[in-house]
Amino acid sequence: MQILYIIIFFILGTLMGSFFTVVGQRLPKGENFITDHSHCDNCGHSLKLYEMIPIISYFLQKGRCRYCHKPIAGLSSYIEFFTGILFATAYYSFGFSYQLFIALGIVSLLMVVSVSDITYLIIPDEILIFFSIYFIVIQLFDLGVYETLLKILSGFFLFLMMYLIMLIGNKTLKKESLGGGDIKLMFLFGLILDPFLGVLSIFIGSILALPVSLLLLYKKNESIIPFGPFLLIALSFIYFTKLTTSIVLGFLNL
Repeated sequence: MQILYIIIFFILGTLMGSFFTVVGQRLPKGENFITDHSHCDNCGHSLKLYEMIPIISYFLQKGRCRYCHKPIAGLSSYIEFFTGILFATAYYSFGFSYQLFIALGIVSLLMVVSVSDITYLIIPDEILIFFSIYFIVIQLFDLGVYETLLKILSGFFLFLMMYLIMLIGNKTLKKESLGGGDIKLMFLFGLILDPFLGVLSIFIGSILALPVSLLLLYKKNESIIPFGPFLLIALSFIYFTKLTTSIVLGFLNL
């Protein structure tokens, strides 16, 4: 039965991944991502249902539009695949629990932010507000009012911490070092992690982003990278591995 549920969550993840791609691409441009029909970005052809099957349609069409024959961006297929994998992993790790809903929210946030931040270097406020409410509601059901208020305070602490890092970075580099979306994103981290793990996620995210930043600087002379996805990968790692402050401090012999 567990294998069946894993398969179901994988399929659900691929379907949601397709939706997350649309949200991440359309929301920053102010386009309707709910009722407007999916279409080819090159010729505007409205996609048929069989042209929107997650992952499969891309390979059946050999990565090209059936009408204009121009290449289709593969980003959607990657998002669909990894969302499916992570949804299945979330169920395998947490079963049917409140923690599962938190994990699914983290994955969803990761995918939407990855699309929008990679494409436009923007993390829309609407996304941050929606997921803030989502995580607060889940925590209220799971932890109760008092513990949820502590989580909210943790969120404000991490927000201020990231804001301070931005101020130091701006003064040191003499230019904008962090986007506003990255700073606001840390509030959501506080709704999930304690302050210590939240700071750890910033450190891990920075380590993950460093080689990519250096590579882009070397190859394209580009110093601006989408930092949000790296922060969320760090958050996902911490949450999915069930890392705790005591485990980290024990590892450091503190």
